[in-house]
Amino acid sequence: MIFKRPNRIVIKLGTNLLTNGGDSLDIEMITSISNQIAHIKKSGIEVLIVSSGAVAAGRDSLSRAPEKDKLQRGTVAYRQALAALGQPQLMMTFENIFSAHGIAIAQALISRGDLQSRSRYLNVRNTLEALLSIGAIPILNENDVVAIEELAGLIYGDNDRLSAMVANTVDADLLILLGDMDGLHKTDPHIDPKSELISIVEEIDDSIEAAALGPYDQRGSGGMASKLDAARIAMDSGIPMVIGSGRVENIILTICNGKQTGTRFISSVSRRESRKRWILTGRSEHRGSVAVDEGASEALQRNGNSLLPIGIVSVTGSFERGDIIEVTEIDGKTIGWGLAAYSSYEVERIKGSKSSELPKLVGHYYGAEVIHRNNLALP
Repeated sequence: MIFKRPNRIVIKLGTNLLTNGGDSLDIEMITSISNQIAHIKKSGIEVLIVSSGAVAAGRDSLSRAPEKDKLQRGTVAYRQALAALGQPQLMMTFENIFSAHGIAIAQALISRGDLQSRSRYLNVRNTLEALLSIGAIPILNENDVVAIEELAGLIYGDNDRLSAMVANTVDADLLILLGDMDGLHKTDPHIDPKSELISIVEEIDDSIEAAALGPYDQRGSGGMASKLDAARIAMDSGIPMVIGSGRVENIILTICNGKQTGTRFISSVSRRESRKRWILTGRSEHRGSVAVDEGASEALQRNGNSLLPIGIVSVTGSFERGDIIEVTEIDGKTIGWGLAAYSSYEVERIKGSKSSELPKLVGHYYGAEVIHRNNLALP
């Protein structure tokens, strides 16, 4: 089976893959994976990496700390310290490898609320888009130093769910979860070595649920259960997802070339429909509204344009950047809902103005649009 070649992908790298199940980074494996990523990037595919491994890498650094015995093993503070110690090692390793390919990397640590708060969601999206536009590879991780939920196993789960949320945030074409497992099996292959691999999943039903188990060791915090959670997010977002083994030679190249390997989750929902649903779910919570003139109404409904300030005639209610707002015609008829790039105070100042005048009117610039078309849902 051949699949469409992606334009933008998110690759999540698991702890066991990056450390070979040990207490230090597996440089040979990271080099192999990074070389593949450099290759596909140079072929025109944009790449974001969600990397685990900081906590495991921190164990090696901790062993060199003279007062290491002061940390109580098993506590959240202990794992936070390991994450802080391991992050520099992890990023330095990626930097050394990618710099040899002439590729810049950028670190982005994301805490719990960053993709739940709409304003911070927009900031994350804009930052990642800016990094991709200059040819850099963003490398993301849950901010373990301040966000204890992932460390305690309560939130993302070894970055699996985080990677799916990032893929949705940047409109990725494909999400790849790489670990030391070759995909989802009907039974646990650690118990049953002859267990059959499930190649394609189009619906997460009871049989798929039963096949997913929690982590089989204490190195990572994920396992197939958290990968299934990631698959739900990806499929609801209209993004295909592949679970594969990073130990398979040229696994990333194989997947990006459209060949079947591992377990592929296929969504029946387009990304545009998914984004529309996401915005529409919050429409009952909208903080305010803007009324637009006839020309803007036509441009939004028939041409699929973004909402520019010049087409806005009035502002109602109080809202902040990132809030969901209603867009209406002058007579109050609803056109749609979207994420505001500017606050109500700022929109009041820039309504009817050209986009080029925004920096002068509000003192800063979040973009030419009050609502970008990607963040606008029409009924």
